[in-house]
Amino acid sequence: MALETILLAVGPGDATRTEELAEAVIDIAGPTGATVVLAHVFTDEEFDGVVSNLDYDPAGEIDPDEVAQRHATVRELSNAFDEAGVEYTVRGRVGEHGETIVDLAEEVGADQVVVGGRKRSPAGKAVFGSTAQEVMLNAPCPVTFVRGE
Repeated sequence: MALETILLAVGPGDATRTEELAEAVIDIAGPTGATVVLAHVFTDEEFDGVVSNLDYDPAGEIDPDEVAQRHATVRELSNAFDEAGVEYTVRGRVGEHGETIVDLAEEVGADQVVVGGRKRSPAGKAVFGSTAQEVMLNAPCPVTFVRGE
């Protein structure tokens, strides 16, 4: 099966692992020519905080895709994809992280999902974060877990 669409889901904990995430996705998308859907999923509280920091008109219509495009983590990843010649689109979503990522994977017809996570203590090595675990158990396609430090 050829990879056509890769969903890279990022959230608030991924700011410190953009390099690892970009490298992993470029390694997969580059040779296959797949398009990357770069998605930032916000909880309601995170979205409200980002919107207030970005100086949006609170009375106006606020597009989660546009907010995601302006987010620092997404901009860093976008720059890496631009440099590597990888095609991508940016999506923003508001909701519970794991469930929203799975829904988005189905919506975009993802052939693979990439999520990040942090290094765990020896006792917790077998346990992924709740978001990564939910995505791995429920995604409609294979999931690649990129571990950060």
